[in-house]
Amino acid sequence: MPEQNQLPQYGYVGKIAWIDLTDQSVKIIPTSNYAPKFIGGRAIATKIYWDVTKPGMKAFDPENPLMFMTGPTTATGIPTGGRTSVCAMAPNNLPEQFCWGNIGGWFGAKLKFAGFDGIVIVGRSQLPVYIKIDDGEITFHDARNLWGTLTHDCQEKLRALHGKDAVSAVIGPAGENLCRNASINTSNDNVAAKAGFGAVMGSKNLKAIVVKGTGDVRPYSVDMVLKLRKTMGNPQRKANPVEYLDRCAFRAHINFKTKPGEVKKTNVACSHGCNMRCNLFVLDAKSAFPRKVTNQVHKCIGVYAFQMTEDCGMFPGMFFHTEKNHNQACLSQGAQVPPPPDTSDPHLEELMKRRPGSTLNFWDGDYDRGNVINDLCTQYGIDKWDVIVWLMTWLVMGKRTGVLDDIDLGMEIDPGNEEFMKHLLDMIVYRKGYWGNLFAEGMARAIRTLGKEKYGDTIYKGIISNVVPGLQLDIPISFESSWGHCFHWQGRGFQGSPPPGYYLSATLMLMTNTRDAQTNSHVHDTLDYMKETMDAHKACLNRKVAENAFMGEIKAEMKECITCCDLQSPQIYWPDMECQMLEAATGIKMSVEELYLACERSKNLFRAILMRDSGRCRAMEEPEAYRPLQYPDCEGQTVSPEEFSKLVDMYYDIWGWDREIGWPTRETWIRCGLEDVAEEMEKLGKLPPDRTNKS
Repeated sequence: MPEQNQLPQYGYVGKIAWIDLTDQSVKIIPTSNYAPKFIGGRAIATKIYWDVTKPGMKAFDPENPLMFMTGPTTATGIPTGGRTSVCAMAPNNLPEQFCWGNIGGWFGAKLKFAGFDGIVIVGRSQLPVYIKIDDGEITFHDARNLWGTLTHDCQEKLRALHGKDAVSAVIGPAGENLCRNASINTSNDNVAAKAGFGAVMGSKNLKAIVVKGTGDVRPYSVDMVLKLRKTMGNPQRKANPVEYLDRCAFRAHINFKTKPGEVKKTNVACSHGCNMRCNLFVLDAKSAFPRKVTNQVHKCIGVYAFQMTEDCGMFPGMFFHTEKNHNQACLSQGAQVPPPPDTSDPHLEELMKRRPGSTLNFWDGDYDRGNVINDLCTQYGIDKWDVIVWLMTWLVMGKRTGVLDDIDLGMEIDPGNEEFMKHLLDMIVYRKGYWGNLFAEGMARAIRTLGKEKYGDTIYKGIISNVVPGLQLDIPISFESSWGHCFHWQGRGFQGSPPPGYYLSATLMLMTNTRDAQTNSHVHDTLDYMKETMDAHKACLNRKVAENAFMGEIKAEMKECITCCDLQSPQIYWPDMECQMLEAATGIKMSVEELYLACERSKNLFRAILMRDSGRCRAMEEPEAYRPLQYPDCEGQTVSPEEFSKLVDMYYDIWGWDREIGWPTRETWIRCGLEDVAEEMEKLGKLPPDRTNKS
């Protein structure tokens, strides 16, 4: 491995742009200030944030650095390397905390073709502005004629101005009006949404970033790149025609009849250079706006706007693997059909036995409504998770329990009615009246303003398990999880079918995060692990669950700094895949252990920011993460606080963090090459005491 300040000539382009909107200035920072020690992507952004920010900063303060950071695989043609990390203080988290996101499309690749490994945006423009990056030159342009436009209209106008080869990242009206769950949108409807970074752009009066680049990014080994393209994801390389269907059959549980040929669909890759087509691409769909029809791209959540009578189920082979059958998650979670399984596997039946989602009966199938709701979210630039999984389900359950009887939203509350959803989202995005302003603050804050005991914690009794047929699952009307985000593969609420070995690991990963962690941390392990952790009580005493969470978080850091995608990593039976990706891009040879340590460094620096700025400790995060576990999973199992606490003990031990307070020890900081952070923690009084017995 090269010296930590010696940047390889391959994979990187060598420059990071520091862009100040207040005085419209630009300065260049050498990437070698951070890489290869922090590799790239989120890890570099975390280091920059640690260096330049101070406690007390808010998400909408001008000094909040909004960072777009690529990794060494970006623009090299290595599969999944097209993704880009986005980091800043996040407005949609509760409380506001430093956070991360990830965006696909062609933006990151174009940024590197233009000569930059990343950009850091600070300050606030007096008037609406957009940034143009063109082969190393960065200029500022009046965006008053773009302000107020929808995301697709904005991108089309920028292409008309700057050419078809221009790629942009834009915000819609939701970001302009500081809706806390506003997204940043780019090509193929890829978004960075959950953290609310679109509102950060809006707070800076920044409408868009448009990038053009004609440079190249040279990988260390073209032969290694080609080999990865043939092996990562086991690509099928078969024809991908547009299908004309008379059913909306986007999932096993989203399946209803439509007009003949009305559903036009195919599959597309999400980002530059990927060898897979995981995303569903729907053509000539009904638009919510005057253009009448539009095209839409879906990964996982948008399809639930079409029908939500049954929760998302799963089969073990999606996440748990054997030596003979271990397709990556992309092939079983995405829109692409996986290759046939190895039928000689004696465990095949176990791998394929579906754990069905619970019966919900929230809204029936309606193809036009689903398209309209997705178009509203995309064009306004607002997070689909918050709208579909949280707001819409809350309205259904709140209405059925009588909790919303005194609320007048100007129309009868009916999320299954596309006209109601158009009315409601218009109120929210443009902050019209009391209710528009309330919900523009995000669901977690809105529910607390109304009164969480009634409007969040009232128990809904209408969800029925299909894993234990007929079992009533009593959970709150609000699908709130932790840190201001909603359920995601946590064993209850939405995507509530995973077994304990999955959702307990996911809960640990969520605990030390600042947002929903499952977008880049889907749990993976062996089938034996799943079978060993089916009892929730015993699983809380099983160190393997804590070890799985540790591995999941390490792999998440890896994906965000190399970069690669959650739908192809981790590979349980190919543990050095990411090492091979890094070497192919840069020539840096790292063992699995060395790469793990680099990712521990990034995670622990993230921990340091939360400790310094947000007072993060065990007393804060353990009860925050535990809360959903008090409600039944799809088999009726719950976990006590005492049981979860024992699991947290083991998890902290693995990280090298003090059990009592949850802070890394001095030895951990030093082992990760963060001696300066150890000194800063000592000054802040945040080094745990030495608890070893001294004779």
